[in-house]
Amino acid sequence: MKVLVTGGAGFIGSHLAERLVAEGHSVTALDDLSTGRKENLVALGGNNRFRFVEGSILDAPLVGQLADECDAIFHLAAAVGVKLIMDEPSRSILTNVTGTENVLKAALKDKKLTFIASTSEVYGKATKFPFCEDDDLTIGATRNLRWSYACAKTLDEFLTLAYVREVGLPAIILRFFNTTGPRQTGRYGMVLPNFVQAALEGRPLLVHGSGEQSRCFGHVADVVEALVRLLATPAARGHVFNIANDQEVTIRNLAEQVIAATGSQSKIELVPYSAVYPEGFEDMARRLPDVSKLERATGFRPRRPLAEIIADIIAEKRSSMAA
Repeated sequence: MKVLVTGGAGFIGSHLAERLVAEGHSVTALDDLSTGRKENLVALGGNNRFRFVEGSILDAPLVGQLADECDAIFHLAAAVGVKLIMDEPSRSILTNVTGTENVLKAALKDKKLTFIASTSEVYGKATKFPFCEDDDLTIGATRNLRWSYACAKTLDEFLTLAYVREVGLPAIILRFFNTTGPRQTGRYGMVLPNFVQAALEGRPLLVHGSGEQSRCFGHVADVVEALVRLLATPAARGHVFNIANDQEVTIRNLAEQVIAATGSQSKIELVPYSAVYPEGFEDMARRLPDVSKLERATGFRPRRPLAEIIADIIAEKRSSMAA
């Protein structure tokens, strides 16, 4: 199968590209390198089943050309990370809405199998746990620009499902929760790589707010396994899936585990949100996914323990620091 991966030089995209090539598929990775890195694709260098194209999902003719050449599309390119969304909200909205529209229009021509990346952010301030794919969504006020990302991704979902209903586009929506692991950068506020880097350097681990907010962290290898299985599951088309691990941890406890795993003498410092983000930021106390729909469809659910995820990131960071 010929597969187009937008955001293919990014964190999840590069891991997915490697897995698809290893399974015999031909992969074209499209990335503008705004957040992705060519270094993520080193393992694929020289492979005749892999091609890298530097370009933007906002370039509709390019997206159309690449879509014509493929059998399936994983649309992972997006403006991601709370820090980036808060710092550049207008660019993030444009990228996440127009880019997805370009991909979907290109896919419509021959009704290509299309995977659209969404996010747990769409659940907003929901208080019904765990989060199920068919739950109502509760988004905050427009003056709080943090919600612009959730709204853009919600619109992506609506547009995708509209094409599913109207023209039978074979599309699947992927609601990613906190995915982490090797190659993830802390540049845009990704918490685990930032914690590990700080611990290895003996710096304080900066925990925003009270630290009692909880999240679920999934290993990128488990996420890729879920995507590959969905690719091979025709019955999944037209559906939304939570792609996540459901093992919950508070951010303070996460910091404590990182300090213990690294053997660091670093301290934990609580930092008010107002010192980190511009006006218009809200955080959620809890994010807990229901992944039973994914397991029913594919026979798989991410289960890799947090200790293993932390160990993998520590190993990568130590290796890069020693280089």
